[in-house]
Amino acid sequence: MKDTQSQRDHRNIPLQEAGVTSLSYPISILDRSSSLQRTVGDITMSVSLPHDYRGTHMSRFIEVLEESGCSFTGKTIQTILKRLQNVLQAESAAMTVRFPYFLTRSAPVTGAGAMMRYECVFTGEARGPRHEFLLTVTVPVATLCPCSREISDNGAHNQRGYVTMDVRTKRLPDGTFEMVWIEELIDIAEESASAPLYTLLKRTDEKHVTETDWGNAVFAEDVVRKVAGRLMGDRRITEFSVRA
Repeated sequence: MKDTQSQRDHRNIPLQEAGVTSLSYPISILDRSSSLQRTVGDITMSVSLPHDYRGTHMSRFIEVLEESGCSFTGKTIQTILKRLQNVLQAESAAMTVRFPYFLTRSAPVTGAGAMMRYECVFTGEARGPRHEFLLTVTVPVATLCPCSREISDNGAHNQRGYVTMDVRTKRLPDGTFEMVWIEELIDIAEESASAPLYTLLKRTDEKHVTETDWGNAVFAEDVVRKVAGRLMGDRRITEFSVRA
């Protein structure tokens, strides 16, 4: 059959990205306990399109994704990007996978367990043989205002906040990257706030969280500096950003 996408284009305009976006797909993520957690990814995949190519082959993005098994470990995104470059004869390729990640969090006194949801993103880019990988994790936390506590005779206002960390790690000799677990970043964010959040709390747990919150008042700026200090001290990490 006639391959229309491969026809020559004469407008002399290259495209930085051509591909598929907002593809909802079942995926598996490797967690710190060395097991695979099943979740749903919102996936974007693209390649660069030279000035003389009319279009790219959209079906091949899905074929390459299926070939990967949709099980994301340390090498999966790099393997997919290399495959896209080869199959679609592209100089560069990019992939973003957004997904909810769930952990069982135990209440601080009773130990009652329930799932907490964290938002995560894997971002991979390949330009020629050069590959980059970015891990993004967003963690809900509780903060109590130091100013409010200082000026009030009784109580202080607190709120739910979100800590987002973007992290790049060292490249290893085999071309892959040092592993930083999602769980590690979640712990850092929760330990840098006034208190963690929990899905399930009994009364004794509520008392503990309230008192922990009160005794650990922090501004958003304090949270960012605490998280940054922890990430700066990790030799695996080469670059990061923190938002609260």
